[in-house]
Parts: sequence; C-alpha cells; structure tokens
Amino acid sequence: MSTGPGTRLAVAVDPVTVSIVVDAPRERVFDYLQDIANHPEFTDHYLVDWHLTRIDSVGLGAGRGGKDNRIRTLGVYELASGAAGTTRVRFTLETKPATLSDRLMEGLGARSWLKRKNTRAMRRLRSILERSEDRGQRVTMAAG
Repeated sequence: MSTGPGTRLAVAVDPVTVSIVVDAPRERVFDYLQDIANHPEFTDHYLVDWHLTRIDSVGLGAGRGGKDNRIRTLGVYELASGAAGTTRVRFTLETKPATLSDRLMEGLGARSWLKRKNTRAMRRLRSILERSEDRGQRVTMAAG
C-alpha cells in the first residue's frame, strides 16, 4: 500500500485487558455498569472532570472519551457468571491514536499506566458492588 502526502494511517494499538471476580450476580453488575454515570465512582483516580452531555446516562452514545476527542477509544466490559453467584468482569480498552505523537506516548508507557489504573478501577468496582465502599463522586450534567 502506498500513501501520499497528507494521508493519515490510523494504527490500532494492542488492547489493554484487566479482569476481576466480583461476589455479585451478573445482573447486578450489568445494571451498575450500563449506567455511565456510575463510572466516575470507580475510575475517578485517573479519569477526571466527567460531565454528561445528555440527561440519559444509559445506552448507546452515553459516553465518549479520548484526548481532545482525537484518540478513538473503545472500552468493552464482558461479564461471565461464575460459581456461587459470582461474576467475572473483564474490561478491554482499545485505542486508535490519530497522530504520531499519540502513538509515541502509548509506546513510552501509556499502555502500562492504563493497565495499572484499570486494575485499580476493577478493585474499586469490586469494593463498590460487594460492600458499597470506596465510592468516588457521581458524574454531573454539563451546562448548556
């Protein structure tokens, strides 16, 4: 494949995946995770200044992110029922950096930083769902 001047190549970076087992039924975990307004409670140690751009915080289009919205991100939660009412929560984050500098940042440690932060987020999620502990702030509505 040849590229000419001004052509951008969007290269997907290997996804970051973390998982944890939560002592809660799958339905309860799903109900909590499907509402994006709950996510700051367990991710506010690294994702800050959350604001909803619409009132309904559940469903397609409820959340969007990335530096200046230029890094395409896809986060996927997979839930699997386990023994005795437990649920395995697996979170995979895939990014598509838009610029060379964004790709370099990911190569210089951003991926390992994201893995550490998401591992902590999963531990906080577990404490919230199992014991209603370690809750951060809930998201607010953006003005306008």
